[in-house]
Parts: sequence; structure tokens; C-alpha cells
Amino acid sequence: MKVMLRMNDAGTLVVYVAKKDLEEEVVKQTDGNDGKILTLANGWELEFRDLPERANLPQTVEAKRLA
Repeated sequence: MKVMLRMNDAGTLVVYVAKKDLEEEVVKQTDGNDGKILTLANGWELEFRDLPERANLPQTVEAKRLA
């Protein structure tokens, strides 16, 4: 699924999923088998193969929902 990553005013990474009209802060970041796994405040886990640098945000990237 396509998601947009951006930084909010507090400096926290935020994920926006347009198809679900969902915007949540990232509460945890871990390494997975195929890339980075971001855990959102609502409990979703999204896996990113190529997570962009924070300096290059906002950016739309491909993610895979794990949970």
C-alpha cells in the first residue's frame, strides 16, 4: 500500500494512509527481515523495504501491513 511519511511539529514521524484516511504517529521502529518495521499508535505494523531519510520527508513510499 502507498503511505506518506512526514515529520509533525513535535519532530515525531507520522504515517498517513490515504485509502484508509488514517494518520498515526510512529511509536516504535525495529529492524525486520526485509527492512524496517514501524509500529503505529493504533497498533498497526508496517514494513518498509526502503525507508527514506528524515531529511527527505515528506515522501510517499510503498509499505506492507503486517498486523
